[in-house]
Amino acid sequence: MPEGHSVHRIARQFDRNFVGRQVVASSPQGRFAEGASLLSGREATAVKAVGKQMFLAFDDELWLRVHLGLYGAWDFAGEILVDPTIAAANGRMGQTNQRGTVLDPEAVMDDAGENSLTSIGAPRRARVHMRMSEQTSGLADEGTEWPPPVVGQVRLRLLTDLTCADLRGPTACELQTPDEMLAAVAKLGPDPLVDDPAAGEERFTAIVRRKPTAIGLLLMDQSVVSGIGNVYRAEMLFRARQNPHTPGRDVPEDVVRELWRDWTRLLRIGVETGQMMTMDDLTPAEYRKAMAHRDDRHWVYHRAGLPCRVCGTAIVVEEAAARKLYWCPRCQA
Repeated sequence: MPEGHSVHRIARQFDRNFVGRQVVASSPQGRFAEGASLLSGREATAVKAVGKQMFLAFDDELWLRVHLGLYGAWDFAGEILVDPTIAAANGRMGQTNQRGTVLDPEAVMDDAGENSLTSIGAPRRARVHMRMSEQTSGLADEGTEWPPPVVGQVRLRLLTDLTCADLRGPTACELQTPDEMLAAVAKLGPDPLVDDPAAGEERFTAIVRRKPTAIGLLLMDQSVVSGIGNVYRAEMLFRARQNPHTPGRDVPEDVVRELWRDWTRLLRIGVETGQMMTMDDLTPAEYRKAMAHRDDRHWVYHRAGLPCRVCGTAIVVEEAAARKLYWCPRCQA
């Protein structure tokens, strides 16, 4: 499932390419035909990401709420205006390298599919050849059909005169009134990039410290804290040397507060680089290796049976609320 950093990158991409522009909306798949007809012809006026959900505003106070879930993704095509605040590390965007985006020829490319070549969200394979350029914006290959042909089951297509965004496989895609949008946001836990960090820390700490639920489950509860998924959950708990089975109310307050502060740091790194980088103090060579290969950028995630990078004990994996939980039984005893 795309985690919080990817959704924030999606929102920034929409801010660069769609906000302030009129869109033509359609539902090639047909499942969002009524909603698309209401959106078509409107101007996108604002966008916000909260945790794993994105809210795109249109004129006449209409909001589009999208939750990608396990399989959802946005594919971008056409002219892509890259946000310089999040494109510096690898010339990349989230779990994507959109068709048309300018890439750094020296950039390190992830070979594990986490940052596939066309979409932000669930990994996808590239369908269109990319050409390198020194221009400040990306253009689809010369001769590429415009608008691009629909490929697969596209729930929603948003099209401006220059840019196309296709939504596939979301858990939620719905129109909301302003009050409904605010109600949806109110149900979500604090997000370090949305809420005041200090206020978010107090809210997160207060919730966790009164819960009998295991901390490993609380970190995945989007009403407790927004944006953390399976990867960040495992890595944050290891970084804190915290047993994932400890009830939240029994986790020392200083550890709970450090979990929030660590999430704040890791989320910002994820937004800037497009990678869930959770290892610190790497040499330049180690950093490039980690950015290229998922197996070299995590402490415990996806390392079941392999020796802990700190103590050598075999990393274990177990089921926790139908998701895989990776942890070190010695470092996190």
